Amino acid sequence: MFGGLTRFSLIDYPGELSAVVFTKGCNFRCPYCHNPELVNNTAEEIEIDEILGFLKKRMGKLTAVSITGGEPTLHGDKLVGFIRKLKDMGYKVKIDTNGTNPGLIERLLSLNLLDYIAMDVKAPIEKYNHITNTKTNTQNIKDSIGLLLNARIPYEFRTTVVKDLITEDDIAEIAKLINGAELFCIQNFIPTKTLNPSFKEKSSYSHQELLNMKQIANRWVKRCIIR
Repeated sequence: MFGGLTRFSLIDYPGELSAVVFTKGCNFRCPYCHNPELVNNTAEEIEIDEILGFLKKRMGKLTAVSITGGEPTLHGDKLVGFIRKLKDMGYKVKIDTNGTNPGLIERLLSLNLLDYIAMDVKAPIEKYNHITNTKTNTQNIKDSIGLLLNARIPYEFRTTVVKDLITEDDIAEIAKLINGAELFCIQNFIPTKTLNPSFKEKSSYSHQELLNMKQIANRWVKRCIIR
């Protein structure tokens, strides 16, 4: 289930001192993904007992755990059980998701197992199959967006912008899709390690281009930031 552990982070959970755990496997194949070893299930397995043992020792020093991937919601009951153990230790829990499993997101929210949720909105609905290289059930994406918009916990939507894939018009469509959102994060693509090696040659948007996207998004969301 787990393929990575960052023992300390100041940036993965807003306002908290967190550890980050990475789950293996993903149902998307976004070419710009910077965690190919998780997507392809080639990352070395980390036993859950090792992670829980570490977190038990850090109780009172770390305040939160961020669960990312891969796609954490692929792990169903195992994920629920893991989060229960984190909550029993007093940790705040944040999860990153691509929104393809609204049923599990709703379950986690209803059980009060989450304190923060971040959802990647990969593209306008009509471009999902192209961006993710999969046949996506876009109703699930819409349902997950609705769950976050109505959640009683802090949340954020975020989109990674890659030249040749996501345009200013796309940002407008995404912002309309999450209309009224508390927070929308535009993440500039940084060409480092990628699922599709050719994407390491792609260029990034300039800061001014990102500012233009932010201005566009702010027409529909309450707050937009560049990350």
